[in-house]
Amino acid sequence: MGALFNLLFPWLAHGEMLKVGDAAPEFSTTAVLGDQATPVKLSDYRGRKVVLYFYPKDNTPGCTKEACTFRDGYNDLQRWGIVLLGCSIDSADNHRAFARKYGLPFPLLLDPDRKIATSYGAANGIPILGLDRRVTYVIDENGKVLKVYPNVDPSTHAIEILNDLGATDATPVPPQATPTPAAD
Repeated sequence: MGALFNLLFPWLAHGEMLKVGDAAPEFSTTAVLGDQATPVKLSDYRGRKVVLYFYPKDNTPGCTKEACTFRDGYNDLQRWGIVLLGCSIDSADNHRAFARKYGLPFPLLLDPDRKIATSYGAANGIPILGLDRRVTYVIDENGKVLKVYPNVDPSTHAIEILNDLGATDATPVPPQATPTPAAD
């Protein structure tokens, strides 16, 4: 019955989220960083921890706050050797504009067909709008899921991850009422 429902109403289907210890599904897509778009695969990051966060849509209030929190904690993530990747269904042009507007220093992955989100159980988290759910996975150096964040507070998420990974000298950035756009 469930398979038939998913076949007839794919926009309402929810994938099962991965669990700690699961193998992180391989993906191959395009990553947008600044004005550059380059091919990327999860296996490119073997040997490093990867934070892969799924978010519904560029330039929406919660997604902007989350992206800016990651931006503000990015140096700490890099210092600890952690790769950060954001992923949504937005186009390359939308990702470029979003990254430019808010000075995002990390890659945003393209997932227009929701293959990545589906394999990670993030697809159709907001079915009425056709948007993915907000969920983050930390993937260890060997490609296994180390941590799952199914309930994210966009304003503190980056610090939460750093603290959970033992980066105890991470200093929280004071919350801002509105994320600061990058200068044009």
